[in-house]
Amino acid sequence: MSASLFHSFFLGGLECSTNRLRTGRRLDLVRATRHDEFAAADYRLLQSHGILTARDGFRWTLIETSAGVYDFSSAAPMLKAARDTGMQVIWDLWHYGWPDDIDIFSAAFVRRFVAFAREAIKHISDYAAVPLISPVNEISFFSWAGGDGGIFNPFAVGRGDEMKRQLVRASIEAIRAMRDVNPAVRTFQIDPIINVVPRSSRPDDVKAAEQYRCSQFQAWDMLLGRGEPSLGGREDLIDAIGVNYYIHNQFVWRGSEGSLIVPSDPRYRHISVMLQEVYERYGRPIFIAETGIEDDTRPAWLRYVCKEVFAAMAAGVPVEGVCLYPIVNHPGWDDDRHCYNGLFDYADDRGVREVFAPLAAELAQQRDNVEVLRSTAASAGELEGLDTSALDWAAHVMQERTDGSRAARD
Repeated sequence: MSASLFHSFFLGGLECSTNRLRTGRRLDLVRATRHDEFAAADYRLLQSHGILTARDGFRWTLIETSAGVYDFSSAAPMLKAARDTGMQVIWDLWHYGWPDDIDIFSAAFVRRFVAFAREAIKHISDYAAVPLISPVNEISFFSWAGGDGGIFNPFAVGRGDEMKRQLVRASIEAIRAMRDVNPAVRTFQIDPIINVVPRSSRPDDVKAAEQYRCSQFQAWDMLLGRGEPSLGGREDLIDAIGVNYYIHNQFVWRGSEGSLIVPSDPRYRHISVMLQEVYERYGRPIFIAETGIEDDTRPAWLRYVCKEVFAAMAAGVPVEGVCLYPIVNHPGWDDDRHCYNGLFDYADDRGVREVFAPLAAELAQQRDNVEVLRSTAASAGELEGLDTSALDWAAHVMQERTDGSRAARD
């Protein structure tokens, strides 16, 4: 086993969402976590725990101050911090936010995003010879959340497929524009993996649930030209696939309240099997681009995810890494509550962040396990610290919080 893509097997993800809420308030998680003030200290803190690769993001909403006018002063300190500390970074160019004067469904959105991406890669290339880029984060998820579910800006309903095509088109054209500037750019296409089961054994329900489950592949298929080729997709537009997995990624299609499928449910699908399906479908390097949970279950969740990842590796899936996301606790989007979901807490005025010791210890154990797998013929079953306790209660807690947050948005 080798980690050819990343400088470390474990990555840390800095939350960088910039979407506008229904209340009109715009999120800026980079600022809310003070990462913009303490980027270098944050990167060094990650490195002290063996995390040498991070996910981070540009804030288009701050950079394009008016149409075609760019101010990269918000990004330059983070680029410099990454270079000075030697941190390898995957840069998100779009993490749910865009300038207010653009209709996301319009041709102007694609045109403006492509122009922004072209300018952004010029700046990134000044600091990194081989830029690692996630052009549009979570195309499929956002297409549902903002185009069908009505819970993310622009709060549309019934326009999910239109949204997906729009974001795919923007991503395709942005990749081409960036490669015109720097052919060494490597692109990471990131989306959740899900499991959806029917609410009954009726053929119509079974068919509908499977169609919904397979929708997770649509954006990747479009980007590669395997679906809707008129969008311009090509096989060379994805260098690696990032999959996001949280405890609520498995559910009953159009189920009633409580339709989440918990880990002890016989219908629950192993993450290792889901990783294998994605790899067999696309043949690309793959990594867990986001995973995490809140509160005291954080160590057990990391242990569980690693157990599944190691099983996938044993089956021949080249999993390149696991990204703890978020790596820093952050305020809740809708209620500003203190979300204890990271390895590190809020920064004080010196940039010092308290470390959640139980998760740090678990991370150290799993780093040791990775080294054992790399250096010996040991199987995942022989590794230390892989017994996982029941996570069902955590699944229900997270579902209640998610439902409560969505209700607050309505």
